[in-house]
Amino acid sequence: MPPRKQPSKGPSKAGGKKPPETKEDFEEELKLLAGQAKEETWANWAAQQGIVYGKALTLIALMAVYANVSLLTLSPVYGQIAATRLHQRVVWSALFVGWGANIALRRVLPLKTITLLPLVAAYTPMAQFFLFQVSETFGAHLGPAITEGLTLFPLVVLSTACVADVLEEADLSGLPKSIAGSAPGLGSYALYKFIEKNSMHQLIAQIGKSVLQTRVGLELVLASAYSVMARSKLLAWAIPAIVHAAFYNTHLITPMATGSLNSTLQASRWSIVDRGESMTGYISVLNNHQDGYRVMRCDHSLLGGEWTKFPRKIVAEPIYSVFTQLEAVRLVQIPNKAPDNKAKALNIGLGIGTTPSALIAHGIDTTIVEIDPMVYDFAKKYFGLPLNHTAVIQDAISWSQSNKDALHENYDYIVHDVFTGGAEPIPLFTDEFLSSLKHMLKPNGVIAINYAGDFTLPPLGIVMNTIKEVFPSCRVFREGEPPSAETVEETGRDFDNVIVFCTKTDEKVTFREPKEADYLQSLARRAFLLPKHEVDESAFSADVGILRVNETEKLAEWHDQSALGHWAVMRTVVPNYIWQNW
Repeated sequence: MPPRKQPSKGPSKAGGKKPPETKEDFEEELKLLAGQAKEETWANWAAQQGIVYGKALTLIALMAVYANVSLLTLSPVYGQIAATRLHQRVVWSALFVGWGANIALRRVLPLKTITLLPLVAAYTPMAQFFLFQVSETFGAHLGPAITEGLTLFPLVVLSTACVADVLEEADLSGLPKSIAGSAPGLGSYALYKFIEKNSMHQLIAQIGKSVLQTRVGLELVLASAYSVMARSKLLAWAIPAIVHAAFYNTHLITPMATGSLNSTLQASRWSIVDRGESMTGYISVLNNHQDGYRVMRCDHSLLGGEWTKFPRKIVAEPIYSVFTQLEAVRLVQIPNKAPDNKAKALNIGLGIGTTPSALIAHGIDTTIVEIDPMVYDFAKKYFGLPLNHTAVIQDAISWSQSNKDALHENYDYIVHDVFTGGAEPIPLFTDEFLSSLKHMLKPNGVIAINYAGDFTLPPLGIVMNTIKEVFPSCRVFREGEPPSAETVEETGRDFDNVIVFCTKTDEKVTFREPKEADYLQSLARRAFLLPKHEVDESAFSADVGILRVNETEKLAEWHDQSALGHWAVMRTVVPNYIWQNW
């Protein structure tokens, strides 16, 4: 009998392939297996590096966003400019310390560095709440830096140390040795600055749209994000901070927090009517029940106010005479002047709407350009802004650029009254922007410009020179009587609202005597409608030049000093506890 064939053992486990029968087949399979192993090794390396860089990126992003939110949280108490002055120095110092101390922290701390981040982030709103109560003691010069030194600084130090720890596992063998050592630090800083810059734009665009998108709400969201990254039993220690934020932190804009704040303020005969957070800052409307007036606040400045103890007749009684004096734009004597019911006015910057309300009451077709929708809504809701006007809720620069030609010589009156807050919005005082307004003004039109500035500093002279460069005939007034030389020397400032009336002709600006109808049955207008305190040209330095779009640093370099002076003035206008408690 022929020999029986052995049964086949079936396909091999490796893909059903037969064993190699020749040396060449064997070598080919070895190459194949080596390639598969190499691919698996590369995939594992890529996954591991992805985790490393992803974790570092997340930490850097959280740190950059938190730094911006910290800055926003300071602005209601110190103002935007004062809050910004030393912010970058605090951040740079923390970045330097954190990057160099990561190894020391690992050795000293009995736990992982990253587990402390959620606690520091959670307690920051609580710490800020108490630090704001002593802002008057700290002052605007160092107060923001002290506050961030005790809150943001430790957070950035720990975050940076954690980033350094994470990047120790990064594989930089593909880089030249000459740059491999510095690449993690430089790359992290570049990424931090990129996220910091771009996230601020997003924060401002979205702020106030929900409780979690407010200043304190964002801090709590970021603390939660840190908690997800660093889960540990230590999170139980964050409970007191969460309880404080939920029930005691009046800076968190919820109905309960507002009610709690009002119960405190009413003891001092103040109350909050409404409040919110918007693109230009923290906005609130407050009543003073003792003296009988209502004001609108934006961060650490006031946008205007009116008396509530006097009955409203045609218009309200303003508590600040500057807005009444702006209405004198109607009283400037010009040839071929249109009657009020045929005239058109442009009002840039709304505030509570004192001046545009009066123009509308006189029957003038009025267009209001206001950048902040919340300011506009509050002016209508709480300050009686009439509805019969044209509203443009937009940045005045972009609006003027797109409408300048269509509105050529369209307006009889222009009122330029933008919120300054201790530092002027520079683009609105440039030669180019003022020229666009001149382009929209009729040949016999009048413009009134309000600028809040310090007579002891160069910016006021620069702005006045720029206005006179654009408009051939102007007269300058200040809101109140100038202080004595002794007072200026003692305080180091002479801060006031300055009102400039200009025309497009060379003839001297003169005012007609007011008629009874001009007063709108208002006591404040009867007392203050005509400006009284004229400022001589000699008060402004002629050698400081004018302001152009590409030379804005002329004013920016004086922002700090101007804003600090404005902060001190505001602290005398409204009690400290109003500014501190939002």
